[in-house]
Amino acid sequence: MAGMDTASCFHCGEPLPASPVVVRIGDHDHPMCCSGCAAAASWISDAGLDDYYRLRSADGLRVDVADSDFSAWDRADVLAAHARGDERERGITVLVEGIRCAACAWLIGRALSPMPGVVEAEANAVTGRLQLRWQPEKTALSVLLQRLASLGYRPHLATGEATEQARRAERRDLLKRLLVAGLGTVQAMMMAEALYLDFHNTMPVATRDFMRWLCFALSTPVVFYSGQPFLRGMANELRLRRFGMDTLIASSVLIAWAASVLETFRGGPHVWYDAAVMFVLFLLVARYLERMARQRAQAAVDTLARARPALAWRETHDGQSEQVPLHALAIGDIARVRAGDTVPADGILLEAPGEFDEALLSGESRPVLHQPGDTVLAGSLAVNSPARLRVERTGQDTVLSDLVRLVEQAQAQRPQLARVADAIASRFVLGLLLSAVVIAVAWRFHQPDRALEVTLALLIISCPCALSLAIPAALAASHARLASMGVLVLGNEGLDTLARADIIVLDKTGTLSTGRQRIDDIETRGDLDATQVQAIAAALERHSSHPIASAFTSNAGATPLRAGDVTITPGAGLEGRIAGVHYRLGRADFALGPAARVDGDRIWLSRIDNDDTPTALAGFRVGDDLRPCAADAMARLRAQQLELVILSGDGPAAVADVGARLGIADRRARQRPQDKLDAVRALQDEGHVVAMLGDGINDAPVLAGADVSIALGHGAPNAHRAADIVLLGDSLLRVPQTIDIARRCRRVIRQNLAWAAAYNLIALPIAALGLVTPWLAALGMAASSLIVTGNALRLSRSPAVTMARLPSGHEATERAAA
Repeated sequence: MAGMDTASCFHCGEPLPASPVVVRIGDHDHPMCCSGCAAAASWISDAGLDDYYRLRSADGLRVDVADSDFSAWDRADVLAAHARGDERERGITVLVEGIRCAACAWLIGRALSPMPGVVEAEANAVTGRLQLRWQPEKTALSVLLQRLASLGYRPHLATGEATEQARRAERRDLLKRLLVAGLGTVQAMMMAEALYLDFHNTMPVATRDFMRWLCFALSTPVVFYSGQPFLRGMANELRLRRFGMDTLIASSVLIAWAASVLETFRGGPHVWYDAAVMFVLFLLVARYLERMARQRAQAAVDTLARARPALAWRETHDGQSEQVPLHALAIGDIARVRAGDTVPADGILLEAPGEFDEALLSGESRPVLHQPGDTVLAGSLAVNSPARLRVERTGQDTVLSDLVRLVEQAQAQRPQLARVADAIASRFVLGLLLSAVVIAVAWRFHQPDRALEVTLALLIISCPCALSLAIPAALAASHARLASMGVLVLGNEGLDTLARADIIVLDKTGTLSTGRQRIDDIETRGDLDATQVQAIAAALERHSSHPIASAFTSNAGATPLRAGDVTITPGAGLEGRIAGVHYRLGRADFALGPAARVDGDRIWLSRIDNDDTPTALAGFRVGDDLRPCAADAMARLRAQQLELVILSGDGPAAVADVGARLGIADRRARQRPQDKLDAVRALQDEGHVVAMLGDGINDAPVLAGADVSIALGHGAPNAHRAADIVLLGDSLLRVPQTIDIARRCRRVIRQNLAWAAAYNLIALPIAALGLVTPWLAALGMAASSLIVTGNALRLSRSPAVTMARLPSGHEATERAAA
């Protein structure tokens, strides 16, 4: 084993055990962490595909040999729902976890294609999709998937087949048009080059005309087939009486082609076939790259789609298990989840506690420990132990499905800034067309033989593609990056407003604190003991969704009391009747009256007598812990030059303690919802742009009243509809990271708009003066669009939040949440 790298597994890069498995690949021995990776590496080597290790740019996934039974995928009901075709030949789209580079796609194709019955196996390294067509009579789907899993690539069902077919059709149509445009343009440019090189007009007329007719034959399919999307777009715009980019593009191409045909017929001095085909080719390339950018944004939805298992294990009446399609699960069923499997539906965890990986749902990297009675969400992964859960929500009612819809909604937004840019582009097109008429007339008098050439160059070089791409490209990249972090932008203007915010108003309970309340002390008054008053408080709090309610209901006893006629007063407390007796629970002024002289930091329980006189029964001191990352998050926000304000309904002592620990001087206690709203409006009247961070509980007025609102916590897609931005995880570090991305997005949009404006200001007069040819104009226009798109794609990279060096004690927390 001399010279062997023993630091990590050669296949997956994970740490090696004390006695690694050694596999010989080529002339070298390589250590493997487990038998699964060793088997995969041996197969790759024996199949002559070890070039994979030389070509790859990232390690593979660890191969789990114990989790490779895909026989359920051969079921008729699964194939009917997700595959296409018939018994002779079927096709399916599979999302493949573990494709990290082009070498992975190459390996998958080479590994599956030689198998019996495989008609097509095409993996895409960008989208992580595998297009698979096979003959079921020769090979079962499960056999192909097992080969895939044996190499470390875990298959998942993709979204609906109709959606997949539409994506494939769009991609293939665009590629075909791009292929025709590329071939036609190359050949037409060769003919045009020969015509351009005839500086002294020595080429015989017959040869010149022959080359022009060849250019005509080559350019016509490019104009009318490859350029069909632009021609169709122009027809739609003219029907709606609205001038847009497609009108400018199609009219420029048609003018160049038609004028060239006319000059070819009459033997004129110039033709412009090359400009027409290059314009179409460059625009199709730009559109294809834009589509690739949209695919990267769509990857957020695909990642969530992977969280849907194809099948689920359901417990039968006799205590056995049966595997059923996901849609067969019903509310009330008992689902079993094996260790390492995905939870199929939202449900209540039964019996034993367990850890669940919720990274796909919340962006949190660490598993979450759930106790019996906790809600476990579909799409989370049972980490170390099996679990049983009672199904509460299935199908489209789960948080996962709601999350997919919200991601799609976020990606489909058209903010006001984007609509303004479209309006500017539309007016620019109209102005450009009018300018082109003026320039054409001027050149007609100055140099008639160049009038059409100059006009074409003007129309092509000034096409406002970059202006129209400037904002959507940046927003798509930002939303994709945020969605991958577990951050959803729901409001149209949320990201732009957050970038301008200078004050963040913070709720305390459930936001800065964990929301897991506990009763630290009970002061009883009267003839009831601590157990009795706690049971009464728990009966009332069961009707509340406020985090404080959990402190009472978690210790309610085996025989809980039942409350009726419960009324909640937001920011104050609640009241109701238990066994005919009227009780109030809440702030001292609510439960005992404004004149009561008691500890204002406690939550008080009172009995309301017939004459509406309150009698104090007990005072509860409720405690809560700060979130582990709260201090780091507040430090980052201050480093971003943001003012921090705490508005809390808790007592002064608790709020002062939290404010002191987090270094927030402006902290206000005993704030009712209306008080919070008034405070936010006062800050807005002073000229501040206010962001509100809350848990969405009793904060609806202030969340709606702030310039931009951020809601925090699990179940956010259902609970925080009033928010502009939803953080699905529990880490407050997501807040400064989101602000950083929002500010970067705003900078990129400004850069893109500035570049688009500067380009057109420079290009238009250059073209009007006749200093560029139409084909150079097409090149300049395409380069401008690509610069804007490339600049926007920088937002897809991980944000680098600017702040001072964190204390070393917080570094592990920051790394785990980032």
